[in-house]
Amino acid sequence: MKNIVIVGGTKGIGKNIVELLTDFNVYVIARTKNGLAETDNLHFLEADVTQPMNDLSELPDVIHGLVYCPGSINLKPFHRLKEEDFLNDWQINFMSGVRIIQALLPSLKNAEGASIVLFSTVAVLTGMPFHASIAAAKGAVEGLIRSLAAELAPKIRVNGIAPSLTQTTLTEKLVNTPDKIEKAVKRHPLQRLGQPGDIAEIACFFLSDKSGWITGQVMHVDGGMSTIQA
Repeated sequence: MKNIVIVGGTKGIGKNIVELLTDFNVYVIARTKNGLAETDNLHFLEADVTQPMNDLSELPDVIHGLVYCPGSINLKPFHRLKEEDFLNDWQINFMSGVRIIQALLPSLKNAEGASIVLFSTVAVLTGMPFHASIAAAKGAVEGLIRSLAAELAPKIRVNGIAPSLTQTTLTEKLVNTPDKIEKAVKRHPLQRLGQPGDIAEIACFFLSDKSGWITGQVMHVDGGMSTIQA
């Protein structure tokens, strides 16, 4: 049975990914276990990945897949963004992912055809107001995806997912009234918001052997927003 590590797998998209991986040994790294069901294939490691992780001894020596889910939404006019905003988004979305990949790289290399899945955002390709900080951090993630895909091939595949607005606890303030939901829906050609399962299915595809000839790609799962005018 393959070993998959999910960072931030206790809510939202990460939790949905965990729930889909019933045929794998799943190791969840998160600050709290709340929301996780008790199953035989599920292992939990309590940690704050924004801080250096010195003890990963509970993880297996062979890791077949790694998904880094933590993210942030910090939408402000550019003139109101402080250096702290940029550094915080950089830390959560980019640097913490770099640290966990570096820490687990030997175990990923021990597997036959391991897969790394990272998350970007539609706002990298499609310029949006008030997204300067998060788009910059996620833009760095996309650069990392392509660079690592080139460097780690053929042993490890590296791909990313760029969602649009998805209904999770992270985005609830953006869609907490009927009016906000209606306006958000109208911006998407498919005329609905994303659901965690929409994104989780693609993440599981990238973890599976079905995507064995795909690396260095960022798949947009965004209701058509990045390529079609609503």
